[in-house]
Amino acid sequence: MKVALFVTCVNDLVFPGTGRAVVQVLERLGHTVDFPVEQGCCGQMHANSGYREEALPLVANFAKTFDGYDAIVCPSGSCVAMVRDWYPKLLPDAAEVAARTYELSELLVDVLGVTDVGATFPHRVTYHPTCHGLRMLRLGDRPRQLLGAVRGLELLDLPGAEECCGFGGTFAVKNAGVSGAMLADKCRSIVDTGAEYVAAVDNSCLAHIGGGLSRAGGPAKPIHYAEILATRA
Repeated sequence: MKVALFVTCVNDLVFPGTGRAVVQVLERLGHTVDFPVEQGCCGQMHANSGYREEALPLVANFAKTFDGYDAIVCPSGSCVAMVRDWYPKLLPDAAEVAARTYELSELLVDVLGVTDVGATFPHRVTYHPTCHGLRMLRLGDRPRQLLGAVRGLELLDLPGAEECCGFGGTFAVKNAGVSGAMLADKCRSIVDTGAEYVAAVDNSCLAHIGGGLSRAGGPAKPIHYAEILATRA
C-alpha cells in the first residue's frame, strides 16, 4: 500500500514525535510511508473562522500533493474531519482524495485489519475521545481497541469521557472562562482515574489538557496514543 503521512501544523511545529511514531508503527507492519514536503495547512483554522475563500488554496494544495496515494494517514482527528467533511463542499475536485484520508486508528483497524501493533507500554492510561474524532469521524472504540492490545498497559475508564475538554481551537480564546471551566472538569476526571497518562488522537486537545493538569499539579501526563503504539519497551 502506498501511504503518505499528513503530519498537520501542530504536530510539525510542536509535536514532531507524533509524526515519527505514526511512521514507526506503519513501518513495523511492513508499509512504506512517504512524507510529501509540499504539504501545508489543511485550512481548518481558516474555514472554522469563516475565511472559507482563504482556505481554498490550501485545499487545492492538499489535493494536488496527496494525489496518487492509496491512503493518507493523519494523527489528528480534527484535521481529518476538516478534510473529509469540508473538502468536498469547498472544492468538489478534492472529494476523491478526501475519501482516502484516514485518522491513524481508522487506517489500522478498518483498512489494514490490525489491532495489535506489537507495542509495550507498562503504565496506567486513560483515554479522552476528542470531539472531532467522537462526533464527526465517529471513531468509536477503535483507539481503545489499539490501546487495549498494548502489552503491560492498564486502560482505565475516564468518567464523563465524552464531555469536551474545552479547547475547540479558537473557542478557548474567544470563550476563555467557559473553556477554563470545562477544562477543570476534565482534569478532575483524569486525576480521579489514577492514570499516569492521558491519551487522545489530537495533540491540540492534549496541549490544552496538559496545561490544565500542570497548573493543577496533576500527576497524569498527556501523550498522543500513536506514541504509545510506537513504544516497544
